Amino acid sequence: MPIVKVDVVHERFEMMAGERLQGVNPEQSGLILQRGGEELRLYKVPDWLTLRLEDLTVQATLLEQLKDQWHPLAIKSVAQGQLVAFKVRRQQLETCLHTARQIESVRFASHVYELAASPKTHLYLLEQLTVQFTTDVPLRSIDERTGELGLTREKSLAGAERTYVFRVDKTAVENPIKLANRLMRYADVLVAEPNVVVSTAPLYRPKDQLYGQQWHLHHQGGRSLAVNSHIEAEKAWNITRGSRSVVIAITDDAFDLNHPDLQGMGKLVGPRDLKNRDGLPMPAQDYENHGTAVAGLAVAEETGSGVVGVAPGCSLMPIQTTGYLDDESIEQLFDWAVEQGAAVISCSWSPAAVYFPLSFRQRSAINRAATKGRNGKGCVVLFSAGNANRPLNGQVSELGWPRNVLRGVTQWLGGFAMHPDVITVAASTSLNRKAVYSNWGKHVSVAAPSNNGPPSMALPDVGQVETGPLVRGSFDGLGMTTCDRTGNTGYSKTDYTSGFGGTSSACPVVAGVVGLMLSANPELSAGDVKQILQDTADKIEDANRDPQLGLAYGKYDNRGHSLWFGHGKVNAYKAVKASRDRHLVTRRLSQTVERTSAVTMTIPATRSAIQQAGITISQRGLLQDIQVYVDIRHSFLGDVSIAIISPQRKSVLLQGRTLGRQTQLRKTYTFENSPALSLLMNQGIHGRWQLNVTDHTETHQGQLLQWSLKLGI
Repeated sequence: MPIVKVDVVHERFEMMAGERLQGVNPEQSGLILQRGGEELRLYKVPDWLTLRLEDLTVQATLLEQLKDQWHPLAIKSVAQGQLVAFKVRRQQLETCLHTARQIESVRFASHVYELAASPKTHLYLLEQLTVQFTTDVPLRSIDERTGELGLTREKSLAGAERTYVFRVDKTAVENPIKLANRLMRYADVLVAEPNVVVSTAPLYRPKDQLYGQQWHLHHQGGRSLAVNSHIEAEKAWNITRGSRSVVIAITDDAFDLNHPDLQGMGKLVGPRDLKNRDGLPMPAQDYENHGTAVAGLAVAEETGSGVVGVAPGCSLMPIQTTGYLDDESIEQLFDWAVEQGAAVISCSWSPAAVYFPLSFRQRSAINRAATKGRNGKGCVVLFSAGNANRPLNGQVSELGWPRNVLRGVTQWLGGFAMHPDVITVAASTSLNRKAVYSNWGKHVSVAAPSNNGPPSMALPDVGQVETGPLVRGSFDGLGMTTCDRTGNTGYSKTDYTSGFGGTSSACPVVAGVVGLMLSANPELSAGDVKQILQDTADKIEDANRDPQLGLAYGKYDNRGHSLWFGHGKVNAYKAVKASRDRHLVTRRLSQTVERTSAVTMTIPATRSAIQQAGITISQRGLLQDIQVYVDIRHSFLGDVSIAIISPQRKSVLLQGRTLGRQTQLRKTYTFENSPALSLLMNQGIHGRWQLNVTDHTETHQGQLLQWSLKLGI
């Protein structure tokens, strides 16, 4: 990187800005990260550096040259290959950096940093800055001022006035951390944050032991099962098993989309691999097992074999994350989910850091999804609380960690789980107690069932370690049964695992409940969903002291909140019923219209036969209630699906291919048992209504004997 006399540029910048200096002392500007309104102390990692190459076509050749010249101790790719990180001997670090900055094809060379508040967490710099100015600064002045520093304006930040993302050019006078601190010395700059990369930390704790039942959905008691430690899924399913129109995005490491429980007609929506930049988020590495298990808990299809998710009828949007939590990765993740129509976004991961607040861009990306997504109703965003048995925001006097990774008074901060638009999920056990590992605090919204086990977390250069002091002894509670990768790869040698757990399991359970809620009432806002979940949760209590820290936070305060369980363990039935009831309470009926079609129609049917069996409504009015009765005989109803088509050509699926070997169907479909019918609310009833009965295999035959409509206006 060319050397520019900093004092001269600084003087010109100050003269153009014409503002009073403030913010970080210039002498400390290289070791303070401003993020989320805080000033975080940094240390330079003494043996790591990163390079960003200008021309990827020369990457292999250049890397070979540098390896021959530097003899690095290790090399790794960072941030989807945007950076190459070298570990070198301490005494050669600065020489290597100086050499790299003279190479024409190296766009950017930087130290690697470590947060003082989060030891062993490496921060990698990308050449981007997010800057928010006061509204009175002209855009021309912004470009002139930032241009003097070697910054180029790339784009504005949606939803944030006078906020832009800048590219740090090769002519920049300083690295992004120093540039951000330089900008923050001026009163007309409200935010200036560099884009930093931190590794993600998966939050699961798989075991080998298998259990033969999904106790978290429903159980009748038994060994290690407390009364009502499940979520009452069976009663919720009497209202709805989920609608394909409700899309649940699972953001994780990868997904075995060949698994039979993750397949079905219309099941998959908008798959995306952000790591490899394609539409196939399939596992490529042996360790990429987590996403398959998480997705199974939320939306595993009802197939008659294997497992079933909380919301088997909902659609799945599998999004493979980049593995890093820089600003662009988070924006890509949430923006993709919103653009592709996700209603729910479930995140069972967190930074591999003790203390890490969200950047402005990361907070904005989540806020946009939670307020602008789903046509303005907001996507429901969920995060798992974490598995370290630590506060989401608070101090702990640390001791007893392996190798003294942490020691002394330590401040903890989980930025994603503390975002005000997020539903943060803690973990309870099959005995209705706190999972020993579950993080806690006032930002926990609800708890959900999971396994039990020792607290742990992942840290770079250390790996997965148990938090201190180490907890010994047994951990009562059953594991979670869910999908596993097919074949021999995965947590087990079968296509299923019964040892899944962590708050990674609890989060998709709640995501599935939210999917059922929105299937019952698609008009709910994201804020409505959070409030209903909290209001209908079961107030489980745990009077025991935490075996690691000796704390007792298992009771509820006068606001009905527990630090361990939030507002309680999620109850699917109560939440779905409350959602449906809210949807129906505003209806006003002034008239009822009934019509019957007695035309017998052979299945499979021709288009003309379907038209002939239709029902014409001559009255006019807006629909407030609907009942659809069908009488069908068929030699194998599992091949058949049924949809009602309104005069406006709106099609609503009444019956999927879930009837198995049944041969006769006499059923009335209503708002209560088929919430998707609510999509017809307030539409005109005048015109031709049709019943579309589809035989998907045509290997069996049947007849539609009769169907009828009862409409309330």
